Amino acid sequence: MATGTLSLEIFEPFRLNIQTFLVFCLVFLLTYLYLRRPRNLPPYPAGWVPVLGHLPALGRAPHLKLTAWRRQYGDVFTVRMGMEDVVVVNGYKAVKDVIVDRSELFADRAPSYIFDACTGFGKDIGGGRWGNEMKQKRKFISASLKALGMKVGTGSVEENIREEAGLLCDKVAKYRGRPFDIERDLHVAIGNVICSMIFGNRFDHADETPSTMQGTDRTCISSLLSNDILLHYSVFSANKSIKDALHHAAKMQKFIRDEIVRHQQDTDPDNPRDFIDFGLKEVENQGKVKNFTKENVMYIAHDFLLAGIDTSASTLRWALLYLAMDTNIQERVQAEIDAVVGGALPALSHRPQLPYTDVCIMEAQRIRTVVPLGLPHATTRQVTINGFDLPAGTQVLNDLWSVHMDPEYWPDPERFDPSKFLDAEGRIINKPDAFMPFSGGRRGCPGDQLAKMELFLFFTTLLQNFTFRLPEGVTSYPTEGEFGIVLRPPGSHVLCATPR
Repeated sequence: MATGTLSLEIFEPFRLNIQTFLVFCLVFLLTYLYLRRPRNLPPYPAGWVPVLGHLPALGRAPHLKLTAWRRQYGDVFTVRMGMEDVVVVNGYKAVKDVIVDRSELFADRAPSYIFDACTGFGKDIGGGRWGNEMKQKRKFISASLKALGMKVGTGSVEENIREEAGLLCDKVAKYRGRPFDIERDLHVAIGNVICSMIFGNRFDHADETPSTMQGTDRTCISSLLSNDILLHYSVFSANKSIKDALHHAAKMQKFIRDEIVRHQQDTDPDNPRDFIDFGLKEVENQGKVKNFTKENVMYIAHDFLLAGIDTSASTLRWALLYLAMDTNIQERVQAEIDAVVGGALPALSHRPQLPYTDVCIMEAQRIRTVVPLGLPHATTRQVTINGFDLPAGTQVLNDLWSVHMDPEYWPDPERFDPSKFLDAEGRIINKPDAFMPFSGGRRGCPGDQLAKMELFLFFTTLLQNFTFRLPEGVTSYPTEGEFGIVLRPPGSHVLCATPR
């Protein structure tokens, strides 16, 4: 016994208590991370902590914090997102270099379990890896949208938008000038445009299907990258929000699969009616996309719904909010519409004659960029930017907010002023610098033309028929917005729409 006791006493000094063990693990982890870090990466801002990195410092408005760090660390720096390094690119020149000038080198997506699980692990276009298959899919989508958009008359995209704009005005009129939130009605109207294009049918405003789709769309997007940017990164992968995202994505995907089955029963390959018909034709012919399947059709349709509804609806809500807070600008828009359109239903043919109306939409897109950080890109091979070396597969965030709020290009950037987009003669500046509401390059939004049509026709029709004002006793609303993949206007705001 004595010998055994003596042996334990000999080794007692070497026993590690729990605190010592944790310190050892922390030192080991920090050493490993330091040695693992590629050399000559852009600098880290101060203030990152182990495991969490810079996530606590980013707070509830990461786009504002990143833009503020730009002033201290320059246009390119590295942010530690949990356990991952993400290079943040700021300012027009650097962002344009990444997504336009050298787009092919930054066109990949880094793996993300939650995003990949919701988008089919590369079967869609939003989350798929860059390569020949992705290029083929994007060309097919562009050709299909162009064919659908070129239709004229009944069933054309423009006619569908005009019809939905008229029905939206009927719905707004029922509020009789009382305070209301236009969000749901905009989602239904825009959702109907997209559903008509994808599925060939629309839903009544009283139908519960659009509400279900909106809720599913909202929950899925919010869960993918909600108010706290944490969910995108693997250290936080096991939580309720991710389960919600997968659940709601599955509901949306079942709805689309049912539509595909319905189309299979009566599709005519020689006369495709909508995107599902075009997709089924490609599945049969394999003419443009190698190994194209019905699952590709389903996930791409899912992308349209996820990306197309909330973005356009939020842009319109921002535009109406700013005009309600500046009646002089609103009156100028309405005077232009009255002079050009009169009592007719606004059409795309009116657009060249409505420059001030058009730039109001552009200014809303600039001042409140609805996708402030875009989706994360990744390098396709080792590249150099601003003198720093980025290995292949490096995640890159393009801070579009910093582009649109850069005082070098936009004097007094926090002031809503549509004339920023007009030249001295009152003409719209063609392709203005530092204006990238749909991102750009290889990963640019494939539905940007549809979105521009929707924004113009809905905005013009609403301002033709109503004057939007703040409720009695309200002088303004906060304009910081609610951060997520989509930067939404404050959830509590309501407006009054007085018929003209």
